[in-house]
Amino acid sequence: MRAAVYLVLFKDGKTLLSRRYKTGWRDGNYSLVAGHVDGKEPATEALIREVKEESSLELRPDDVRMVHAMHRNCLDGAEYIDMFFTVDTWIGEPHIMEPEKCDDLRWFPIDDLPENTLPYIRQAIALIGQGMNFSESGWNGDAL
Repeated sequence: MRAAVYLVLFKDGKTLLSRRYKTGWRDGNYSLVAGHVDGKEPATEALIREVKEESSLELRPDDVRMVHAMHRNCLDGAEYIDMFFTVDTWIGEPHIMEPEKCDDLRWFPIDDLPENTLPYIRQAIALIGQGMNFSESGWNGDAL
């Protein structure tokens, strides 16, 4: 089982999304700033590291809070525990730091996400908005 961390930022009714590019998985689709947890690495440290690497934003550990967890089954047979975090404050403005993996990084209205937003990301954002802190995805023939 793999573990991944995601940053869900909200600002003025919008959320920050990044479009995957030349990664080999779901390229051309929007996701959140995210990444895998390395072995022997706390999830919050992984989040802070990935956010800095991908967007240049700096997060303070004490500001990070988990808002959702998802147990997800993928078409390729991979199984994930996805941890979605948010912060109310951050340092800097988002910039694409890995142009070889991301070709767009910008704010979108929460109620009007791009059509090509990954389904499980869309689901997580909606559930976070409803105050739900756990979900499962891909287990009833709808693997992603």
